[in-house]
Formats: sequence, C-alpha cells, structure tokens
Amino acid sequence: MIGGLTDIGTLAAVVVLVFVTAMCLAMAVTREAGDFMSFYRRKFTSNANQELAEMFIFMDTSQLFMINMAALVLIPMGVHWLFQLWVITAGVFVVLLIVPGGIWARMRKKRLAKFEEQLPDIFMMLASSLQAGASMNMALSDMVKQAPAPANQEFGLLVKRMQLGVTLEDSLIELEKRLPLQSFIMASSAIRISREVGGNLVETIQSMAETLRRKKTMEGKIDSLTAQGRAQGTFMAMLPIALAVLLSFLEPEAMRKLYTTREGLMVLAVMVFMQIMGFTFIRKITSIDS
Repeated sequence: MIGGLTDIGTLAAVVVLVFVTAMCLAMAVTREAGDFMSFYRRKFTSNANQELAEMFIFMDTSQLFMINMAALVLIPMGVHWLFQLWVITAGVFVVLLIVPGGIWARMRKKRLAKFEEQLPDIFMMLASSLQAGASMNMALSDMVKQAPAPANQEFGLLVKRMQLGVTLEDSLIELEKRLPLQSFIMASSAIRISREVGGNLVETIQSMAETLRRKKTMEGKIDSLTAQGRAQGTFMAMLPIALAVLLSFLEPEAMRKLYTTREGLMVLAVMVFMQIMGFTFIRKITSIDS
C-alpha cells in the first residue's frame, strides 16, 4: 500500500514538473514571439514611412502592417490546407516576407519612369519662361505650379532648398541623388556647366528637351520590339509553376514525393535554380540599354 502511494506521489510530481516546464517553455516562446512581433512592426512601419514619404505618400502605416500580418497568417494557412506540405508553406511565408520590399521597389521604379517621361515637357516650360525674361528662380517656381506630379513635387523640393539659401548647382546635385536617372543627371550636368561657362542657357535647355524626347521615342520603339521576348520569358517562367500546381491536384501521391523526400527536394532545388537563371538570362537578353 505504501509502495503504491509512493508511485502515485512520484507520478504526480513528474506530472507537475512536466506541466510547470511546459508552462515556462510556453511563456518563453510567447515572450520571444512578442519581442519579434514588436521588432518586425517597428521595422515594417519605419521602412513603410520612409519609402512612402520619399514618394510623397502620407498615410497611416499601421493599417498596412495589419494587412501585411493578415496576409502572413491567412495565405500560408490556406496554402497548407491545400497542399498539406510544410515545405511549400514555409516557402510561401518567406516569399510574403519579401513582398513589401518588392512593392516599394516597383512603386519607386514606376514613379521614376513617370518623372523621366515628364522631363522633356518640364524643360520646355523652363525654356519658355526663361525666353520670356524670367529668372531661373521664377521659371522654376512657375514650372512647379503648372507641372503635374511627380515633377512638381521633386522640383518643389529644389525650389524650397533654393529659398533656404542653397545654390542651384548644389540643389541639382542633391536632386540627382534622389532621382538616379541618367536622363536627369545628363540634363542637370548640362545646366550646371552652361551656368558655369556662361553659355546660352535657353538653347541648352531646349536642346536637352529635344534630346530627351528623341531618346524617349527610341526607347519606346525598343520596348515594342522586345515586348514579345519579355512576354515569352514570363510565360516560360510561369508555366512550370502552373504545371506543378495542376499536377499536385491531379496526382497528389506522385507529386508528394517531390516535396517530402530528400531526392525530390534536391530535384526541386535544381529546378528552381535553373528556372531563376533562365528567367534572368531572358530578361538580360531583352533588356537593351538605350
């Protein structure tokens, strides 16, 4: 009887010890998860505020963070429910982590492309104002009032810097750092050199506007000629992914070996690497530096 009570007491002690250990482990994991969540939130909101402010977009980034967190939770859960494979779920989660950075980069690229498209008209406005007898400061101020975004926003910063006492040359150099476009850097350098050597600034700006317009026309022709190659590259890159998803539904048992076995994962890694390399080569071939 005493031995039985001792065994029961020992078992109870073990159960209590396991319970306490599990609770401590759960508290530690919860604390670490909370710290990581706080760090990720600060990092996400800081990057979002900086990226959006540079593009003159001002909004509450906490809403973007909540949307991002919902996507990080719901999309991997849906993918895991469909495929029941942790490898695919983890891959989707990692992709979702880098999606915000890709979105900021794409938005910035589109903004720079739109600014570059507006440059010829901007310089023609400047040339017309200077030809009418306005000073450079007045011509820039008038252009900022008439030009659409994003040109008026970027040149508005230049005008404000000049109003604070910064020279036009230094303001243009600072704007070149914000807008790393070869077209704008070339035009800015031409304006600065013309002011330094005392040339005809109006003719310089007009010739730059015509040069940029011809450059834009040539780039449009190149894009038209290479559009088919880019479309074929995108199609060939997406075809294996679509085929793998389709086969995962049609032949789940056969495709499961590709995701769960060591040999299958090695083959999958080689396929992904070759797919990325092929897509990169196609993009390089169809990207012509004009």
